[in-house]
Amino acid sequence: MKGFKRENQLLSLCGLNCGLCPMFLGNHCGGCGNGNQSCKIARCSIEHGGIEYCFECSEYPCETYQHIDEFDSFITHRRQKSDLEKAQAIGIEQYNLEQKEKMEDMRNEFLGNVSHELKTPIALIQGYAEGLKEGVNDDAESREFYCDVIMDEAGKMNQMVKNLLTLNQLEFGSDEVVFERFDIAGLVRGVLASCEILVQQAGAEVSFVSDESVFVWADEFKTEQVVRNYLTNAIHHVGNEKRIEVKILENDGKVRVSVFNSGKPIPEDDLPKLWDKFYKVDKAHTREYGGNGIGLSIVKAIMESFHQKYGVMNFDNGVEFWFELDAKNMDVDEKKSDENTELAALPE
Repeated sequence: MKGFKRENQLLSLCGLNCGLCPMFLGNHCGGCGNGNQSCKIARCSIEHGGIEYCFECSEYPCETYQHIDEFDSFITHRRQKSDLEKAQAIGIEQYNLEQKEKMEDMRNEFLGNVSHELKTPIALIQGYAEGLKEGVNDDAESREFYCDVIMDEAGKMNQMVKNLLTLNQLEFGSDEVVFERFDIAGLVRGVLASCEILVQQAGAEVSFVSDESVFVWADEFKTEQVVRNYLTNAIHHVGNEKRIEVKILENDGKVRVSVFNSGKPIPEDDLPKLWDKFYKVDKAHTREYGGNGIGLSIVKAIMESFHQKYGVMNFDNGVEFWFELDAKNMDVDEKKSDENTELAALPE
């Protein structure tokens, strides 16, 4: 913003935790005061003598901060007021030191996770590539098998990196949530249709229990990610009578979506760990279908960004994963608004 500059880019004027934001770390954002965007808080700072942090203002905390930590999914925003107050209490130098330590931990965790998960596919690709070069098997069928393994492992690495990037964005703040009203029943039907070939390959049968339309208030794209993760997880682990049941139930202002698959229950000791990155109950089976233990971590990050409940339940004959969203029913005012919009759109 013109006329507004600042030195410290780890904590913004208003308390944004910029040091942990991937947009800033990836040089996609210049940080507080280094962009061309208009900012009413920066303008307020200029009007109050160029204060560097809002807590230096005699009017702090003003009305801007009354509800600033509520209903915000962006990680750097979630503790905006409390981070600003922490910096005020311990001093900017100490706060920045802690931020730098967290940034280093974040980088180390990401690199450690990537290096750990890439070991096996890289070893397989190298081994089969060397086999092809040395002509271990000269027949066309063996060469095709070697090539298929290399391509399959490369595909798994590509998907793993994509999932890690998605999770990193969700956990550290570069992926904002856009709340809107949409039909969750229609969304689930679309996901079921797109996964039909996977269901057929698994030899499973899917039943879907829901009203024709069920409206909710959430981020539609991210909700689809949750549904798709639950459904593909059920397809990969379905057993016994090979049955998958998807339900949408509405009760007391909440809509619960559940995905059940028949098969072996999950060991009770493993249930709390399912949402951890790279955790796999059955490592051999997970690797067989190309899983990397990140899908449920993505679900956890999305549902926590929604501030909604999610979970898993064991049954004697299988496992059910579920999540909840706020029901969004069209009230009288919305109906009138829609009717007025329709009338306004009619030609005269």
